[in-house]
Amino acid sequence: MKNKYPVKILQLVAVLAIAASSCKKSSTPAPVVDAKPVTIGLFELTNSGNSRIFIPISKIGTQTVNYDEIFDTGSTGFTIDAAGIVPASMITSTGFNITAGDSIVTGGITITSHTSTMSYGNKTSSTTEYGNLAYASITIPDEAGSGVTIKRVPMFLYYKIVDQNNKSLTAHSGDIFGVGPGVSYTNSSIASPLSYYSPGTGLTNGFKLATLVSADFTSGGTYVEGLLTLGLTSADLNSSGFIMHPLSITNPGGYSPDIPGTITYGGNTISAQLLFDTGTPSVTIIEDKTASIGELPQNTVVTVTTNKGFTYTYTTTDTNNLTEVQNPNNTGDFRSIFSIDFFVENEFLTNYAGHQIGLKNN
Repeated sequence: MKNKYPVKILQLVAVLAIAASSCKKSSTPAPVVDAKPVTIGLFELTNSGNSRIFIPISKIGTQTVNYDEIFDTGSTGFTIDAAGIVPASMITSTGFNITAGDSIVTGGITITSHTSTMSYGNKTSSTTEYGNLAYASITIPDEAGSGVTIKRVPMFLYYKIVDQNNKSLTAHSGDIFGVGPGVSYTNSSIASPLSYYSPGTGLTNGFKLATLVSADFTSGGTYVEGLLTLGLTSADLNSSGFIMHPLSITNPGGYSPDIPGTITYGGNTISAQLLFDTGTPSVTIIEDKTASIGELPQNTVVTVTTNKGFTYTYTTTDTNNLTEVQNPNNTGDFRSIFSIDFFVENEFLTNYAGHQIGLKNN
């Protein structure tokens, strides 16, 4: 969709040798042990044909919470509704009560006076959040049971959310865990919350998303272990089969997740900017200003090829791989956006440190 914890310090073990005739000392450093990647489970949920994955949050600031955020590879930044985590007396219809200075702290959350909006979607369908830049540590439950705490994460704390018709939406319905590279278009202080995580010695800052399990998309939600891995090994980056795509800088968003390539469908081949987006829940959008707009017929074969040689082919059906052709002059978006269906067939990797996205057929 558009829009740290401290590094573990290995102690040196000093061995003191005392001889009767000498005060000579020697020390031997403990061997450096590389850190291990951390695995995290995600929820897979489907509702009325829309499928999403959610990442659980168990603590924000000093408060224990139980929120599930939309895990979104297509946007950058953590956004969360203030309802339930900020005292109601501090929230008005026009913003937060910051009575003195340029910030206020409540429940371990620092809310600044920097206001803005965060928008998702395009000219045909969108939501807009109104809020402030804020900072807080967050904790994500992990499979080891201790949880992963990321300190002082910049986030967008919103007090109001509306659709394109200015209709108010339910509290927390727009909570987004945007893990895209670069920074938010709303505020350059906001980046992916995972980019603030320090994976430890021997690992590169980034994440892998395993292929999603189609059968686990249920109306009640299914918790699937091991879908997300934090911390990339050398093998992940060099020898595990991912085709790596260096990212380009765009202003004002920094490194962009868009990958140049081509799309072939219905006998047509077009150049495209490709976005692989877990936050698009049902319909892939091919932007083609030369074609008639509308949904592709069933049994249409679509082939995507990136500029680095990654290729993915799928066939549309009446329930899966739904695909529409749109005109960017209508949507206001030049990118062709591949929905969550892509992630059922392919693995996805983001290397924050090296500014790369990796794609892998499965």
